[in-house]
Amino acid sequence: MMKAQNITSKKWMDLFSYNNVLAMKEDNGKIIAATENGVFYYNISSGEISKLSKASGLHEVKISAFDYDPQSKIALVGYQSGALDVIAPDGVTYIVDIPLATGYTGSKRINHISITGDQAVISVGYGVSIFKLKKREFADSAFFVNAGAFQASNEATIFGNKVYSVTNTGLKSHELNTTFPVFTTWVTEQAGDFKHIDSDGILSYSSTTTTYLYNNGTSNPIAQTFTSVKDLVTGSDNITVTDNNRAYSYSGNGNFIGSASPGEECNTAVRISGKFYFGTALSGIKNENNNGFKPDGPAFNYSYKIRPYNDNQLLLSSGGREGGFNFRLDNERNPGFYYFNGTEWIYPSYFKTKPSKYNVLDALADPADPSIVFFTNYSIWDGMGVYKMKYNPANKDFDFVKYYNINQPNIYINRPVGFVVDDNNNIFLSVAFTVDGLNFGIAPYKRDTDQFLLNVVTLTSSAVQIPVFHEGLLWTPLPRSQHIAAYDYKGTVSTSDDTTYFLGSENNLPANSISVAFDKDGDAWIGTDLGIRILPNAAAEVKNNPTLEAVVIEQNGLAEELFRDSQILAIEVDAGNQKWISVDGGGVYYLSADGERTIKHFTRENSPLPTNSVTDIKVDKKTGKVYFVTYDGVVTYQGDVADVTSNFGNVLVYPNPVVYSQFKGNVTIKGLAEVANIRITDAAGNIVHSAQARTGYYEWDLNNQKGKRVASGIYFVLMTNEDGSDKATAKIAVVN
Repeated sequence: MMKAQNITSKKWMDLFSYNNVLAMKEDNGKIIAATENGVFYYNISSGEISKLSKASGLHEVKISAFDYDPQSKIALVGYQSGALDVIAPDGVTYIVDIPLATGYTGSKRINHISITGDQAVISVGYGVSIFKLKKREFADSAFFVNAGAFQASNEATIFGNKVYSVTNTGLKSHELNTTFPVFTTWVTEQAGDFKHIDSDGILSYSSTTTTYLYNNGTSNPIAQTFTSVKDLVTGSDNITVTDNNRAYSYSGNGNFIGSASPGEECNTAVRISGKFYFGTALSGIKNENNNGFKPDGPAFNYSYKIRPYNDNQLLLSSGGREGGFNFRLDNERNPGFYYFNGTEWIYPSYFKTKPSKYNVLDALADPADPSIVFFTNYSIWDGMGVYKMKYNPANKDFDFVKYYNINQPNIYINRPVGFVVDDNNNIFLSVAFTVDGLNFGIAPYKRDTDQFLLNVVTLTSSAVQIPVFHEGLLWTPLPRSQHIAAYDYKGTVSTSDDTTYFLGSENNLPANSISVAFDKDGDAWIGTDLGIRILPNAAAEVKNNPTLEAVVIEQNGLAEELFRDSQILAIEVDAGNQKWISVDGGGVYYLSADGERTIKHFTRENSPLPTNSVTDIKVDKKTGKVYFVTYDGVVTYQGDVADVTSNFGNVLVYPNPVVYSQFKGNVTIKGLAEVANIRITDAAGNIVHSAQARTGYYEWDLNNQKGKRVASGIYFVLMTNEDGSDKATAKIAVVN
């Protein structure tokens, strides 16, 4: 099936990493590079860089293969899911129907793509498929089945009228004819374990140690023996081999031309006008002068929690917890945290040079001195504890200041999780697995002694989440206990008189708590493994042994509990008191203030979200921008609710004019007062629509009070706030 739907809009942006370049192609002085989550274009002469991702046209993340044809200007992007994007001058087309071999249950990952003329050969875990670029459809497929077992095509290419595929058992070939799908008719040109092949003018292939030139049935090895070939790229008269982070160039007959290195991990390289350009794993594209070129972004896509602060600055932690909220083991690089200084992303060199495995669950800028950043390392393998760093703007880096081990008797006890700051800039730390691993704790930070003082809370609950401050209490979800804790620190960093209140199953908490947020009414929204509970007037009622409430909605005439049996990963409240809810595996819901109406539902299928499990949501209440954090990267959505107060802000109407042939949705009016009385009149002053908005924005469906669409013309929006002390006006042009 072929899909051409657009799941992006101008409201979305990506905060992806473009450091890890997987493949590159050159077209008339421009390099097109594929990375994990997007494609970018680098113009060598002008230095101009542009990018394309799921936030701006692509349909997925986790790119695994890429090729580009300079003649047709068409690129193919292959994903780990097995889907394809066709990038052409007239737009991006999504292909989801790659042929599956009957009985194949392995990975659908696209291993390699090679375009020749109007067709491409796609390598997958069960063989190869031919894809027609103009028709946007698959032709023949050859399923490599030998003795009942499937064999992967590592890479393949079209040369002449033949397809050549390198596999773990040899170089295979077959003409593009009627017997192409029959694997028993394929010829083994050379036995061996081969990984790479290319054929732009020259046909060349390689094992991990030897590169061969192929000509009319004869294979001749290049004299040099390699250590670990990572990629092979041919041009019209040269071959570039990337080996052990160095690139080597050879003429068409195998004579050595030259070599160079980017001085770091290198995935691929091309030679353009006699110069090497490297596709690195950590720095984007590099040239021979060690200059790097890439779109700005975090060092990696691994992401867990985000903290916006101080006018567009960001701290993004890269750790995570899965499977009972213990350790996340798939984060191989252990990258620490990333910092956005308002202009560019900074990655601390500290994490590049230290061998420790970091699982950074949280990073916090000290509100008393934002140049100081604390981060927690939850990893039990090495260096578990809290670290203090200081930002040095002169060299755009962080200097290590101090390590705090939080009184750890061994590597399994007193694991630091996350920070919270009260309204007096006091910092508190939540600590898991205290006292033989059976309890949790809160550790206030004492500035005068520069120490975290651990106070163990007596409750058999070994794990905690990052706390949330609300009206003098530190609210801490307990993901391994059917409780949530409200820690009363009595307004001081002294722990001698602190008290903790617990809500549990006896209070109608259905399961382990994972997340909590507080709305503008002072109600606590608590996310658990099995849905949501609400505690009205939370700060006062938590001390009175209350009963938590479920949100009940009506579905098809039947009352139903909102998100029953769903794990709630994150909850965030915007300036209009509406709720953003992350459901594990279910994407993100945007709900009305009372939770009874779904305003939007974003998933990886209908939006740029990288996955349907969003680990953190943060709203910048000044701008309305919403940050969605996932293990596969971060995207932002420009919401309509920003800086809502009792008075009007900068009132904006969009789209305006509303041309029916171009737009058939609702007109949005944003920048409203917290309570706004709205009257819409025609040019003669007749009221055609009236309403009251309580969310900071309003959507008009362009219908009059009788439910019929208004005629073409100019309409006036007259608005007052709740007590009539502030007014605003706007115009809307309607063209039917």
